[in-house]
Order: sequence, then C-alpha cells, then structure tokens
Amino acid sequence: MNRIIRSTAVATTLIVATALAACSSPSDDSADSAGGTTTVRMATLPWIGYGPWYIAEDQGIFASNDLAVEQTTFNTDADLNAAFISGKVDVANVATHTALLMAQSGVPIKIVQIEDISTTADAIVVPAGVDSVEDLKGLRIAYEQGTTSDLLLNYALSTVGMTLDDIVPVPMAASNAGAALLGGQVDAAVTYEPYITTALDQGGDFTLLFSAGELPGLISDVLVVSDDYIESNGDTVGALVDSWGSAVKFYDSDTEGGRSIIADGVGEDAEALSTAFEGVSFYDSEENASDLGGSFSTETIPLVLEAAESAGIITGDVDLDGLVDTQFVEN
Repeated sequence: MNRIIRSTAVATTLIVATALAACSSPSDDSADSAGGTTTVRMATLPWIGYGPWYIAEDQGIFASNDLAVEQTTFNTDADLNAAFISGKVDVANVATHTALLMAQSGVPIKIVQIEDISTTADAIVVPAGVDSVEDLKGLRIAYEQGTTSDLLLNYALSTVGMTLDDIVPVPMAASNAGAALLGGQVDAAVTYEPYITTALDQGGDFTLLFSAGELPGLISDVLVVSDDYIESNGDTVGALVDSWGSAVKFYDSDTEGGRSIIADGVGEDAEALSTAFEGVSFYDSEENASDLGGSFSTETIPLVLEAAESAGIITGDVDLDGLVDTQFVEN
C-alpha cells in the first residue's frame, strides 16, 4: 500500500505539471537575448553535485559563453519538477530516476549530460545502536518520497529482504530530515549533502548506516532539456554543456577554490563539507563524451530504472530509445 500511495503521489505531481505545460503558451527562446547574451532559466536544488554551476557563474564562464543563467533553487524535487514541466524554467538538474519518471509520464525531454555520481553524499543517517539495515525494522524513518532518498532507502531495505512495510515512513523534505533526527522526531533519516554533514556536526552519536556507494550509479544526476527547447535553442544548450565542462576543469585544477565557491552556493562552510565532497564525483567533458552514449546509457540508466521499478517509484513502461541526446557532449 505504501508503494501504491507513493508512486501515485509522484505520478500525480508530474501529470498535473504536464497538464499545466500543455495549457501554457510555449516560450520561444527562453532566451531573451540582449546584446548577444542569452538568458537561461535553470532549476536546481541545494545539492553539492550541481556545484559546478556556481563555479561557472563565479568565474565568469557563463559570461564567456554569452550566457546569463538565472538559477532558481527549489527545496523539494516536486517543486522543481513542476516548474520545469510547466515551462517556468528552461533546463533542470535532476536525478537520473527523475528523468526516467518524466519520460514514463510522457514529458518530451532529453538527457544532454551527466553531472555527477554520488557515493557517500547520499546516505541513511542513524544513531548509536542501529548497526545494520535489519535494525531499521519498526523505526520511524524520515525521507522525501519519490526522490533519491526514497530510491536509496528502498534499495537498502531490499538487500536484506525488507520493504517499506517493515518500517514507519515519515515523509518530509530531505532538507528537514536531518533536523527531525536531531530533534528526536524520527529514529533515522535519509538525506544528502550538505544536510548529512549538518546533522553529523550538530551533536549526538550519529553515523552513516548505508550510502549510495553500495551500488555506484544508483544515485546520479543529469541535465534535462525539453525537446522543444533543444530544437529552438540548440546553441544555448551547447553553451551550457561547455560551461559545465569548463567549471569542472576549474574544480580539478583548483579544488580548494572550487569547493569554497560551491559551499557558498549551497550556504555551508567549505571546511565542514570537506568529507562531503569526497562522496561525489563530477563528470568532466571527456567523461561525458565517452560515457553518456556508452556505459551510462547501457549500464547505469537500466540499473536505475530497475531499482526505481522495484521501489514502486516508476510503475509504467519507460521508452529509453531517444531519451539521451549526445550531440552536445560529443561536440
């Protein structure tokens, strides 16, 4: 029953947003262009995996590519998805399983680049005394439904033959899950960085019980763009992809400086997030060129789809043909 309720709620969010998009007037170039600069409305979350966009802004990379990127940060995946599907933003940073869910719901999108893969930057946080996944049985666990936290929790439970029926789900935004654990409102929390570090730093004997690194690629993120936007703004999408590549190159050459910029962007202290950054890997231009149409399409996406279907997050058929557009990373 939990799985039916959850998948229905997530699907309803996408269906409503899709309906709004159909009723709204199409935007020709999101892209108010002035003086050769194109304005792009981007949806994001306060997740360090999207950090290179902050570097692109801070280091003038967007400007050098004739872009003015307006980043809107959402607190929940549902709000971000609704904004993107209804056309209030032009491009969106989403988890791979979210892109699959959009495709399953009939949203005409393309994945145009891989952004990151999480290892320890998504995790189940528990207090002392909870030493195994089996120990979660009967506990109140905070997590955001339909998101990477949902996916990770379901996968962790499945490794020991358990399901959500074996716990007490406490749905809430990932940004609030850690605080709920600290306040004693729940017995465990599933969340991501920087919220994991915040929870661990605020006292109490908390540890990471299970992280995304248990199945590399399960928690990964991509940039999605609508088919219409690609058709009318292909050069802009190419400039965005180029900007990401340049930002990751800066991060690799000046990691300390890059982390400082990203930490400022998500509202945290760089030093406090030092271990958090070790739990996420950014994809550079070369990796995107080789992997987006290669191992990511043939191995990672099917793996994520299988996990999302098993969790009940995706309940319908997903046509993977044509979901990935490699032209921008290849160029």
